[in-house]
Amino acid sequence: MEEDSKLDPDTQECLHLISAFLAMEPTHSLISFARECGKGLITNQVQDFIWQYCINKTMNEDNRPSDLYVKNFLKKVIVEVESSSIEVMDELYEQFSYYMTSVKDDFERGNSRVYKRISFLFPNVSSCSRVEKVVIPLQCSVNMLEGDTGCSVWPSSLFLSEFILSHPDIFSNKSCFEVGSGVGLVGISLAYVKASKIILTDGDLSTLANMKHNLELNQLKMQTKMSQIECKHLPWESASEEELQGFKPDIVLGADVIYDPLCLPDLLRVLTNLLSQKISNGCTKDKLYDAGDDALLLKTTPNDCNSLESVDHDNKFVSQPDAAKERQPVAYFATVIRNMETFDCFMKLANEAHLSVLDITESCKPLNLLPYMRSYDRTSIRFFRINFS
Repeated sequence: MEEDSKLDPDTQECLHLISAFLAMEPTHSLISFARECGKGLITNQVQDFIWQYCINKTMNEDNRPSDLYVKNFLKKVIVEVESSSIEVMDELYEQFSYYMTSVKDDFERGNSRVYKRISFLFPNVSSCSRVEKVVIPLQCSVNMLEGDTGCSVWPSSLFLSEFILSHPDIFSNKSCFEVGSGVGLVGISLAYVKASKIILTDGDLSTLANMKHNLELNQLKMQTKMSQIECKHLPWESASEEELQGFKPDIVLGADVIYDPLCLPDLLRVLTNLLSQKISNGCTKDKLYDAGDDALLLKTTPNDCNSLESVDHDNKFVSQPDAAKERQPVAYFATVIRNMETFDCFMKLANEAHLSVLDITESCKPLNLLPYMRSYDRTSIRFFRINFS
């Protein structure tokens, strides 16, 4: 195959194929992207691209997609190519044959954890031309049962991460606290935009251990005297008022934490303690980092959400100079409303706790940074700003 006939990995179609593979998207999505790369067919050039950039390049990496996933992908590629009367590349046949004889189901081996790499792809506009993508490797669970939900990547954490990366100026130089941090994706996104302090919490020790592993995967140091990020075991039911008031965050975050009506009173108590404190040292001046700081170079999008962190009790936006005189923390919660009764219960308890909950789903949409992730349904997610009133 001539060198000049090879596909360019930086084209949108190819970038989407690679990103979907690394994120372990459903294999039918990969086949769809592969067809797009070949203008309708998985041609010899597309097969070579799959071999070079998806299979061979990741084969010896520790945080690669699972062998079972790759085997299933190769099987679909081979079936698709053969059905088009195109010759299948020898390397793909050989690798599939190897997997057929050596790879067992991950569950049979007692391994329900896999590695996914979530690639946030930035639009090619002048304000972020120096930053093309942010890739976050995560160890997560493929077992949605048996109490392993805290190690899954939930849609609301993807949405909240998109929001953070779309609006770094809201979070940079801010102390941020997340309830129910799960795999740590939101916290890692906060580190990319240079939050001054990141406190990640979870009530499950196994989830917490996995979260710490993911922070290490992303070269984030923890628990040192000057560390930017901390992981804490924080069961909502046993968190003391003294402990909660000691955190003093600027921003509280939560992704898919409104799910169990039995847990809601404790969640609201935690939230009220975090949001009812006044921050008296004034607004920290926001800094917009450039790529030289290993952060994101993103400016305010036309849908300006920057003023959302400074709100008076009537939910009216106030200027930053006025907000600096007296500030209270603000919370951003993203959630899929799976049960309306549970959500109504949350709203009732929030009202009783003097918490104002404002739906900002339509007024403050993040950039679409996961265009290749067809399994991710943004339309199911509601986004709320919460403050103590």
